[in-house]
Amino acid sequence: MQRNTPPGPDALAQDGAALHEAVSALVRVYQFRDRDRICCYDISVTQCQALKNLVDGGPTRPQALADALFLDKSTTSRVLEALERKAYIRREPDPTDGRAHRVGVTEAGRALFERITQDLIAQQIDVIRDLDPDVRRAAIDVVTRLHRLAEARFTSGVSVGACPPTAA
Repeated sequence: MQRNTPPGPDALAQDGAALHEAVSALVRVYQFRDRDRICCYDISVTQCQALKNLVDGGPTRPQALADALFLDKSTTSRVLEALERKAYIRREPDPTDGRAHRVGVTEAGRALFERITQDLIAQQIDVIRDLDPDVRRAAIDVVTRLHRLAEARFTSGVSVGACPPTAA
């Protein structure tokens, strides 16, 4: 009978290094894909992510969107200005505070986001087509869990930990 014993520190360190390499390689591929692909739709990757947040969550204040995108207020303002110029979002008064405004996606923005999403899903289908269905579902589960764990860590203020002093 095989026992499930926790991995020792060496095995955990090796797995951490292997995960780092695998995730870094995967993110690099997707960043390059997005850099080449999203531009075909007249918006940047960040603008596309802002549209996704607005489609998924509905109208929101710019600061809440900045927080969700892990961006500062000025960068978020530039992202929103570009999307507004292209008529993909609209600004409206905030119903709970007359001094504030919120941003929401327009029908043109929603249509663009849906088109991008469908094209990206088609790409994912091509990537996973030859995987066994159980492997596909397990991979999706692992990636989803890693996302949640990483997001919880990063939103708590922890990124890479304490940085050692640099040599002068």
